[in-house]
Amino acid sequence: MTPHGAAPPARDRFAADTEPFRRELVAHCYRMTGSAHDAEDLVQEAYLRAWRSYDAFEGRASVRTWLYTIATNVCLTALRSRRPRLLPSGLGGAQEDPDRPPDLVGPGEVSWLEPLPDGWTDAPADDPAATVVARESLRLALIASLQHLPARQRAIFLLRDVLAFSALETAAVLDASTAAVKSGLQRARARLHEVAADADELLEPSDPRTRALLDGYVAAFERSDARLLEQVLRADAVLEATPFRQWQAGRTMCVHVLRTFVLATAGDWRMVGVVANGQPAAAVYRRDPAGALRADGVVVLAPTATGIARVVKFHDPALVPLFGLPDVLRGAGGA
Repeated sequence: MTPHGAAPPARDRFAADTEPFRRELVAHCYRMTGSAHDAEDLVQEAYLRAWRSYDAFEGRASVRTWLYTIATNVCLTALRSRRPRLLPSGLGGAQEDPDRPPDLVGPGEVSWLEPLPDGWTDAPADDPAATVVARESLRLALIASLQHLPARQRAIFLLRDVLAFSALETAAVLDASTAAVKSGLQRARARLHEVAADADELLEPSDPRTRALLDGYVAAFERSDARLLEQVLRADAVLEATPFRQWQAGRTMCVHVLRTFVLATAGDWRMVGVVANGQPAAAVYRRDPAGALRADGVVVLAPTATGIARVVKFHDPALVPLFGLPDVLRGAGGA
C-alpha cells in the first residue's frame, strides 16, 4: 500500500498513463499490418518497449504521441520482413468461368488479410472516458486498400489522415522532415485513389436493416437456400474468399458458385453473428463427418440500403476464437 503523500509505484504510474490508449493502438497496428494476430503481438511489443523506456520519458511529447511513435516504429520494423496482406480481389480480375472451381492458393504463397473483432477496439461500457475508435477507419475495404501502400507511406497516411496528427508531429514520429511527410502523403493518397474500390455507404451494425440482411444471409446458408441468397445480395454484389485465387462479381455469378460448390445439404453450416471491422459478420461452423460443428472461419458482410454489396469469407478456423467463440459449437444440432 502506498503511504499517504508518496508517489505511486512506477508500474502503477505507467499503467495509468498508457492503458487508456491500448485499444486505439491495437486499431493502429491492425491498420498497419492487416492482421489481428500481428496487431495483438505488436502492441504487446510496443508496451514492453514503452515500459523499458518509461523512466527516460520526460514529457517532451504527450504520452499518446510517445506511444504512437513506439508502436508505429515497431510495426515498420516488423513489416520489413513481411509481405502485404491481401484479399483475392487484390490478386487479379474476377472469375469468368462460372463452372470452374476456384483455385486454392498454395500454403505460404500469399499472406491473407484478417478481420478484426470490434470488441478489441470498442470502448468498455463502464468506461465513458475511454477512446472510441471510429468504425469507418477499420472498414475492410480501407484496410485492404492500405496494404497496397509501402509501409512508410501507409504510416504517413494513417498518422495524418486517420489520426489527424500534424505534419510536424508525423515527422517527429517517423524521424523525417516535414517535406518528406507531405510528399509521402501525396503519393499515398494518389495510390489509394488508384486501388480503392468505389466506397459504398454502409449501414451501421445496429441498423435494423443490417440485422435483417445478416439474418437472411445466415438463414440461406443454414438452409442451403440459394433463392434466399438472391434476395439479400445486391445485383452488383461481390464474393471473395481466402485462400481462393478467384473472386466473383455480380449476384448471378455469386449465387451460382455458392450453389454449385458450397451449398449442399441443409444443416451443414451454422453461423453465429458477430461484428468485425465495424461491419456485420458471423463466425462460421461446418459439420464434420462425425457430426460435430467445427470452426471454419469468419464471414464479413458489407450491408447497404439496397442489399449486401460484398461478402468476404476468411477460411481460417483460428480466427473464430478471436471473437470469444469455441472451436466446436455445442448444441443446435452440434456435438
